[in-house]
Amino acid sequence: MRLSRRILLLLVATIGLAATALAQGKFHLRDRDTVVFYGDSITDQRLYTTFTESYVLTRFPHFRIRFVHSGVGGDRVTGGWAGPIDLRLRRDVLAYQPTVMTIMLGMNDGSYRAWDDAIFKTYSTGYEQIIGSMKKAAPGLRITVIQPSPFDDVTRPPTFEGGYNAVLVRYAQFVKQLGERNGLVVADLNAPVVATLEKAKTADPELAQKIIEDRVHPGEGGHMIMAEALLKAWNAPRTVVSVEIDAGSKRVVHAENTKVAELRAAQGLSWTETDEALPFPLPQPLDSVNKAFALAVRSSDFVEALDQEPLKVTGLAASRYTLTIDGEKAGDFTREELEKGINLAVLPTPMVKQAGQVHDLTLKHNDIHFARWRSVQVALQDYKFAHEQAAADALDKLEEEVVQQQRATAQPMTRHYVLAPE
Repeated sequence: MRLSRRILLLLVATIGLAATALAQGKFHLRDRDTVVFYGDSITDQRLYTTFTESYVLTRFPHFRIRFVHSGVGGDRVTGGWAGPIDLRLRRDVLAYQPTVMTIMLGMNDGSYRAWDDAIFKTYSTGYEQIIGSMKKAAPGLRITVIQPSPFDDVTRPPTFEGGYNAVLVRYAQFVKQLGERNGLVVADLNAPVVATLEKAKTADPELAQKIIEDRVHPGEGGHMIMAEALLKAWNAPRTVVSVEIDAGSKRVVHAENTKVAELRAAQGLSWTETDEALPFPLPQPLDSVNKAFALAVRSSDFVEALDQEPLKVTGLAASRYTLTIDGEKAGDFTREELEKGINLAVLPTPMVKQAGQVHDLTLKHNDIHFARWRSVQVALQDYKFAHEQAAADALDKLEEEVVQQQRATAQPMTRHYVLAPE
């Protein structure tokens, strides 16, 4: 009896430690993970997925994580034109030996009509079979089930009473319950996008319609909010780096996720930083991609929640200062602004430019994989050409070369800061 009690106490303590670790927000992905994004045309757009990948690469540059994008337009829980579900899972997921898998299905499964019990039964049964199949084939796989992104019934009137997104919300509730029953991570990509659409509509009703222009497939702005929702479900960290300097006493008060050195005060302030992460590659200025993208980001909490790179400098004498990093002007600031703290992540800094180069390589390696997968493996699967495998192998090697460059580009660099009085 005494031994059983000790075992019970040990189990309680272990569960408590696990709960504490989760509460502390340990990031879901790990070094050497392989992540496969699985879904329909919204995943096939390769936008929320590549935004997520670039975030991970820039925030955790020392991780070697492989990302595979396996969305196919028109897919349902039963599969689609690229093959039935068993083939899709075997060829497009299990073949990569994933340690992490995300699943987003539902937009097509609801058939774009009012609620229908029989249609939903096909969805729920099929989804449960996917989870069962994956758990059996890959017992250690960490699955994230994604509540489907919305049909836009916000910026335009619903196409029928109640609207199609209300149907998707009911599908999303099932996904949440299924995930909770199976101990899976659940990510809600519906409610945050709806909230963004509502806020954007208030600010600019006409432009807000362009966030999901066809009401089904979000543009880059909508996908940014979706990436944020997925990353939040994975306990992604808010802070890139954080620095506070007291110019009066010439000392570093706080340095998080970075090493500050060579602090000098003469006609202003200068120092070096070797950061352990990069900010998210938001375009600078934000409107330079397109206005709908900027409206979506400004109508969300993306920057506040995931892209904070605060620099705070107190004890300054002059009223205004110019900040340069590696000789490039980042901005002009008042003493009060610097004392309060500025967010470098939303300024045109060399770090943002470096992150942009990482994202460009993210897109390039995904384009190569897409060509290998869809134009060779899938398109030619019935022909058995003699050089098909050689072509696929060559594209795999090219993609790996690009991935190596992507990871190298994400590595920390020492930057030289100068804060000069105007």
